Amino acid sequence: MTERKPMTKRMVIMLICVGLLLAALVGFNQFRTYMFGKFMAGNAAPPATVSSVVASYQSWQPQLAAVGSLRAVRGVDVTTEVAGLVREVAFSSGQEAKAGQVLVRLNADSDVALLQSLQAAAELAQTVYTRDKAQYDIKAIAKAQLDADAADLKGKKAQVAQQAALVDKKTIRAPFAGRLGITTINPGQYINPGDAIVTLQAIDPIYADFYLPQQQLGQLAIGQTIVVDTNAYSGQTFVGKIQSLSPKVDSTTRNVQIEASVDNHERKLLPGMYANVKVDAGAGQRYLTLPQTAITYNPYGATVFIVKPGTQPNAQGKTLPVAQQVFVTPGPTRGDQVAILKGVDAGTQVVTSGQLKLKNGTPLVINNSVRPADNPNPAPQEQ
Repeated sequence: MTERKPMTKRMVIMLICVGLLLAALVGFNQFRTYMFGKFMAGNAAPPATVSSVVASYQSWQPQLAAVGSLRAVRGVDVTTEVAGLVREVAFSSGQEAKAGQVLVRLNADSDVALLQSLQAAAELAQTVYTRDKAQYDIKAIAKAQLDADAADLKGKKAQVAQQAALVDKKTIRAPFAGRLGITTINPGQYINPGDAIVTLQAIDPIYADFYLPQQQLGQLAIGQTIVVDTNAYSGQTFVGKIQSLSPKVDSTTRNVQIEASVDNHERKLLPGMYANVKVDAGAGQRYLTLPQTAITYNPYGATVFIVKPGTQPNAQGKTLPVAQQVFVTPGPTRGDQVAILKGVDAGTQVVTSGQLKLKNGTPLVINNSVRPADNPNPAPQEQ
């Protein structure tokens, strides 16, 4: 019994030492795991600052867009048929002219004098014809004499009409109502046939000429409404209707020409301006809409980064959202926006800028103080 007690005592001491050793090993492993996790958290990728938007449905009106040119319904550079010295300029640059209004008078004194001489000769021929006709009625002269008098009378009247037309050409009139341009013609100036005097433009309404591809021809119809805008009047639009469609498609470009009449009662639109033309085509639709900057294109398709809730706290103990890349199917575009047909659901938070520095799992800091453009009808910015 005396020998067993030391043996038992040594066994207990050995078991206690083994237990202490095991506890030390467990504690060391736990400490190592903690320090490794802390080290990894301290060396994790820093969070990326991005902007984001919540994907939502918007109403879209399908439109056909083109760049066109404005043209006057009637427009002409007024000229003269005959040469002459300008006696009077009867209009002011930029004024509205009525049809038939006198614009310029040329010196016609010699022509008027010749006209009066020819009129006197015609009156004399008329008198001779009347007298000889009375003589012929009583058989005092031959029929040949009366015929000669009648021919002479017709010739004299024709000369009068010709000279009267020449005198009338010395007075230049507006061929139709419209707005006059700026003239450099002055009294005393000699002008030749064909010299431009002033431009005359009928601009209310005004025509918009534009071209669209042949595949869009089926979406066009006479009377269809169009909207026109130009950078001369930022933010203002003008409404018109399609007047005619060209019966011929350009064999080089495969485009068809369209002519539309645009209301211009304020006289703001001028011939020669370029204009953006939009044609409403078809019924409105609803699309899930994102800014175009949200989409990244690569050889495998189009992708976006969506914002997902994070699961791991960072070194500061905060749990940040993370990025996840998903494939999408983009649809039609309008302005700064693009329709998403597949890949993203409504209500999903999508990154709109800063995608180049992202990969799956990158922690995110959302900062929407500056957002990319998201305008369905953007206007050019001029500095």
